[in-house]
Amino acid sequence: MIKRTHRYYLILLISCIICVQIQSQEYELTFRVDMSHELVSENGVHVAGTFQTEAGFSSDWDPSTTELFDTNGNNIYERSVSLSPGTYLYKFVNGSAWQEKPELPSPLCSVHDGNGNYNRSVTILDQDTILPTIKFDSCQSVVTFSLKLPSELVENEFVSLSGNFQSDNNLGSDWQTNIIRMTDTNDDGIFEVSLALKEGDYNYIYSVGSSPTTFEILPDDCGQTLGGNQYRQVSVTGAIHNLPTDIFGECGAFDINTSTDYETYWWNDVVFYEIFVRSFYDSDGDGIGDINGIIEKLDYLNDGNPDTDDDLGVGGIWLMPIMPSPSYHGYDATDYYDIESDYGTLEDFENLIEEAHKRGIRVIIDFVMNHCSNQHPWFIESINPSSSYRNWFIWKDVSPGFSGPWGQQVWHNRNGKWYYGLFWSGMPDLNYDNPDLKDEMLNITEYWLDLGVDGFRLDAIKYLDENGAQLEDTPKTFALLEEFNDVYKTRNSDAFTVGEVWSNTESILPYVQHDRLDVCFDFDLAYGIINAVNFSNKTPIEQQITTIQEGYSKLQYATFLTNHDIDRIYNQLGRNVKRMKQAASIYLTLPGVPFIYYGEEIGMTGTGAHENIRRPMQWDSGNYSGFSNTNPWIGLGDNSSTNNVEVLRQDDQSIFNHYKALIHLRNKSAALKKGYISILDDAQEKTLSYARIHDEEAVLFSTNLGSQFIETNYSIDISALLPGPYEVREAFTNELVAEIQINNEGGFANLSTGLKLEPRQTEILILAKRETTSLSKTERVSKPIIFPNPSKDRINIQLHDNCLLEQASVYSIGGRKLKETQDSVVDLSDLSSGIYLLHLETCSGTSVHKLIKN
Repeated sequence: MIKRTHRYYLILLISCIICVQIQSQEYELTFRVDMSHELVSENGVHVAGTFQTEAGFSSDWDPSTTELFDTNGNNIYERSVSLSPGTYLYKFVNGSAWQEKPELPSPLCSVHDGNGNYNRSVTILDQDTILPTIKFDSCQSVVTFSLKLPSELVENEFVSLSGNFQSDNNLGSDWQTNIIRMTDTNDDGIFEVSLALKEGDYNYIYSVGSSPTTFEILPDDCGQTLGGNQYRQVSVTGAIHNLPTDIFGECGAFDINTSTDYETYWWNDVVFYEIFVRSFYDSDGDGIGDINGIIEKLDYLNDGNPDTDDDLGVGGIWLMPIMPSPSYHGYDATDYYDIESDYGTLEDFENLIEEAHKRGIRVIIDFVMNHCSNQHPWFIESINPSSSYRNWFIWKDVSPGFSGPWGQQVWHNRNGKWYYGLFWSGMPDLNYDNPDLKDEMLNITEYWLDLGVDGFRLDAIKYLDENGAQLEDTPKTFALLEEFNDVYKTRNSDAFTVGEVWSNTESILPYVQHDRLDVCFDFDLAYGIINAVNFSNKTPIEQQITTIQEGYSKLQYATFLTNHDIDRIYNQLGRNVKRMKQAASIYLTLPGVPFIYYGEEIGMTGTGAHENIRRPMQWDSGNYSGFSNTNPWIGLGDNSSTNNVEVLRQDDQSIFNHYKALIHLRNKSAALKKGYISILDDAQEKTLSYARIHDEEAVLFSTNLGSQFIETNYSIDISALLPGPYEVREAFTNELVAEIQINNEGGFANLSTGLKLEPRQTEILILAKRETTSLSKTERVSKPIIFPNPSKDRINIQLHDNCLLEQASVYSIGGRKLKETQDSVVDLSDLSSGIYLLHLETCSGTSVHKLIKN
């Protein structure tokens, strides 16, 4: 293989210069806490958090080192530190140790760290920041301003908020522009900023550009007039204010939840299937699964014929590590350019890619970038202090002494020197501060793409590039992922990456922003689904869906129930088939990119040690469960005789057939693959209901989490559905259950099928616009022709039979009239890109048409 030793030389040189400039640029952050209602400890008031090592203190979360001082005798304790741009967690402590009195901030104004703790959060941008004074253990009023820009303004580098609240809140002078910068973190055209403000009534306005600055001009019928100008209004009370999304220069709010102005990709069209090669199917009788075994079972996953439904219907497979490794699991490679000999050869792998692609199955592989094996030739070479590979790993003469995120030892002794390995001594971490190592890992990325893989699942990526004792979520990791993105997207613009960031959603979001990764697994959603089903409570799911809607780009996150590191879902749900079906129904109809763990569809079991969760696939009731013709590498699961493909395939009510039906339904439904989600109000607290909506199709979903029978009832106030008559059909039988009329706002009320859902039962309905096939001759010839549609700047309306256009009106999806004309040419140049409704009044009556502006 040709190495790229010089390919990035100039880029690396420039990057190093920029990196030095960025790292040297620090800004002052001032903490301020009001202790007037507290009896202050004789040990003083301190602040601790993830900022401490960055600010030059010995370690993070050490309350003994960062003391605040009351310099004015007013019980306001302050401390300023210098920090690089980034997001930091912190909390105040009344005292100098955790056993004294750390504050317990409310979830309303803090961030959950995934371990039961809530901490305050602050983001440092490119300016000094003085935090508003906040009472110890209390919430400040935090206001999130949100702005939707029209497409022609989205590329502006400066989007600013200004108002008469600035001087009172240490945010510059009132009405000073370019002080409060707004950012679009997920490329959806919506710019946001969150500010801690004192209570009060304020006026504000948005602007774009810095030189010159363009202020929005509001219509007379909204806002408040001050000095002859119109300004927006906000009343700040309480702790948290998430204001509706404003539209630049317009009254009213932009409803992101019903917007169809978002991109989808091929991965939104498929369901992925995670395969542990060692345990899937043994083709050569050695008791170990292999690549040829996967080829033999491809038709089980997808036979390539969309008209058949015998296969499972998955459109993508994720192969757990396939590279040579001394461990059974493969997460410690000894060669990044080859195939584990137990699994086969590179030729076998290329055959797998070819056969999978013939069936329309995409293939992604596990790529372990964070660490390798201590038996890798690179590491063996690095043990010699004079080796050129020495700095491919992180070696120290003396152990720095700090521990890992879960208290584990991370520094390991070898010949009197110490090397860093986050997970254990057998997995030394790679040193991405070394340009040769980084370039080699990028070469490896290109190598596998050239072999035909469609992308990667990236393991443990939040630990890629450490910053001293800060081991995760570092700016260097984010910069590395941006470079990785550039390399793999340049090699194959269609390639896909899904990241493992085992953390809460807020901590995951930076990994899918700024052109880093395509998606990450959302662990909080998996927990929410499992808890909802186990404890008959819809709240965890509804809350997490709201969090997801506010954070990720539309539909761009991965969903799952369990994986190779977590107890099997059948065990977690108490081996209860109804719960299992319910959980599957939820996550396979939610937005996102679903991932099924092999054997999940047949209710395989396993808990505790990881080997138990990765036992051989259960194909039939014969010897070795059809996995092999000899003793497998590890024993079978305890339910292999009852829960296997052969047995469950024959039972129409089985878990397997339920999974298969859900996957095929998703494959055929544009609404389930590409539609947005709208949580539906339901007075019954044990009923989870939502709609998925796309173009002229909607999927209505209700599931009974409780123990009593319930009757479903559906209403939608507003949606992107086009008005007109719709048929309502049961999703799996295609039985017509109702006909409804969608109004001009995309809504309807009180749809009920009369079905009473049993406990744990789910109802899925498909709404599709009814095709009108019995038009009279007059109606046929008088149907308007609208072209071009989609259009960039104008449309033409053509009528027949001397029919005259009486009026053409353009409405927003929300039903707001934007313009009207009697001209057959309608100018669209002043409209933003998106979907609109065109209402025509002609000699043959009225009609409504979908209009797309590019």
